[in-house]
Amino acid sequence: MGFFTRQLGIDLGTANTLVFLPSKGIVLNEPSVVAVSIPENRVMAVGNEAKAMVGKTPDHIVAYRPMRDGVIADYRITEAMLRYYIGKSLGRWNIFRPEVLVSVPSGVTSTEKRSVIEAAEKAGAKEAFVVKEPILAAIGAGIPIYEARGNMVVDLGGGTTDAAVISLGGIVSSISVKVAGNKIDQAIADYIKKNFNLAIGDSTAEDIKIKIGSAIAVENEEIYEVRGRDLLTGLPRTVRVKTNDVVKAIDGNLREIIKAIKHVLQDTPPELAADIIDNGIVMTGGASLLKNITELVYRSTGVKARVAEDALFCVARGAGIALDHLDVYKKAIIAKR
Repeated sequence: MGFFTRQLGIDLGTANTLVFLPSKGIVLNEPSVVAVSIPENRVMAVGNEAKAMVGKTPDHIVAYRPMRDGVIADYRITEAMLRYYIGKSLGRWNIFRPEVLVSVPSGVTSTEKRSVIEAAEKAGAKEAFVVKEPILAAIGAGIPIYEARGNMVVDLGGGTTDAAVISLGGIVSSISVKVAGNKIDQAIADYIKKNFNLAIGDSTAEDIKIKIGSAIAVENEEIYEVRGRDLLTGLPRTVRVKTNDVVKAIDGNLREIIKAIKHVLQDTPPELAADIIDNGIVMTGGASLLKNITELVYRSTGVKARVAEDALFCVARGAGIALDHLDVYKKAIIAKR
């Protein structure tokens, strides 16, 4: 470790990319969106600027999400996005290439891992490492992953839900399903289209989820006024959506997430299962902020669940901590070989 080597932890997510500098904490949190101008195939904007363009661009500008379901769907654009984020995080006077640690979903193939490492190195990293998301989420949530005790982490992101049982620094059983925040938003939009004859965009659906959403039906419902386009007249219209509408809309998605959690629990050796009953399940990631999700997990599995502090930032913070203690976390880290 030279004195001049900068280090960055990157949570390369389907919805958002976060960058963590060990000395400073989270220095960047922007959407994983790149706007590309089609005729000359040039990157126009990245992150917040690009997200502002989603759904509002003229024909020749396309807003891409280069990460699909937590893996690189478009290599070149991911590289451009990483280069932008690395540059922005280090400032323009930084001439030293950083060591970069990137999170990947627990289900990725070795080819996908390699493509993340290559994209990071092409984007300016001196060396790149990848670590599976649940491990980083656990480190970031303050779970002592090296003890001989079973801890279960469920990381609900934008593109993937990663559930894993961790003991002695390794993943004992895990599953990665492609149902998470984005699919939940999509389900809300579909439900409103079907039941209210109203077309709404992704960001409106996300807003509804955050403001009035719940994982289980509630007695005192909240109401949200939704503006969208009437599918029959084509004109703008406002409808009132209630919490239990959202519950109905996302029921199928949540069921798949619960199924994944049960699957991991069923795969866990009895000794570790006993630990998990004692310690409960720790939930991280943006979609874990859905109201009553811990209650749903408890009702479905009988295991208590809690949402980690700063759930959105656990993976990024875990990446920063792992970088600070590379030697300790060697086992969990996959370098480029």
